[in-house]
Amino acid sequence: MWPDFCGSTAVTRLLRLDRFYATGTPDQHTEKPPTLPVDAARKPTDILKQFKCMKRPVLLGEAPIPGDNRRLRLLQGKDDCTIVISGGGELMSTRRHQSEDALGALPCELLKDPRAARVLIGGLGMGFTLAAALKATGPDAQVTVAELVPEVVEWNRGPLGDYAGRPLDDPRVIVYQGDVIDLLQDASQRFDVIALDVDNGPEGFSAQRNNLIYSKAGITSARQSLRPAGVLAYWSASADRQFTRLLKQCKLTVREQQVYAHGNKGPRHTIWLATE
Repeated sequence: MWPDFCGSTAVTRLLRLDRFYATGTPDQHTEKPPTLPVDAARKPTDILKQFKCMKRPVLLGEAPIPGDNRRLRLLQGKDDCTIVISGGGELMSTRRHQSEDALGALPCELLKDPRAARVLIGGLGMGFTLAAALKATGPDAQVTVAELVPEVVEWNRGPLGDYAGRPLDDPRVIVYQGDVIDLLQDASQRFDVIALDVDNGPEGFSAQRNNLIYSKAGITSARQSLRPAGVLAYWSASADRQFTRLLKQCKLTVREQQVYAHGNKGPRHTIWLATE
């Protein structure tokens, strides 16, 4: 229970602070993170000392999502970074990226010879999928990463880049600043691996325009962009039987794999690996 002398104002602001950094949703009266009253923060109680000693996340950047009225926020904590979406909570974290690593590595490992593979990654995120694909391919590979939000690229070139080992500095990387669907609909583009993580899964969590990627038309465009013996991979926060059926309807052989977000416990994410 909160000590009486903390006062309702201090408690209310503490709760607002916790809500902001947990969900990315701003205080109802301001777009800035709520602040703790100075006098309350200095009260010598165990609870308030804990809040004072903790390194609260620092807002490093904000970015509008094209075609959506919500925003992305990059927060840096004591040992990690998170990207949250206003009104929707956490999208990704540098602490939990095992499934993003798998999205980059698994399809490349299915290739007969990944040394000179051409790879397309849809969604830069925090750079972990890109880093894994670079590690799984050879010196003559070329990895194109498409990112719709310009600020996400800037964040990865800045302080966020250290967490994934700065994959954007690799000379094999080409950054396409735009919608990955444009590349998938370009008849001149062909890839050995296409790995797509442009949303939280087939439901289009962060932008409704992403639904096209997971539609029959989008899957067909991706399949037609594959080289012979190529691999198409999708990431999702959860399993989706309907999407598995849709991949099979597009004449793809599908392998569905569950991967822990971190270590060998907690939430598991889904990766679909599809081949012709």
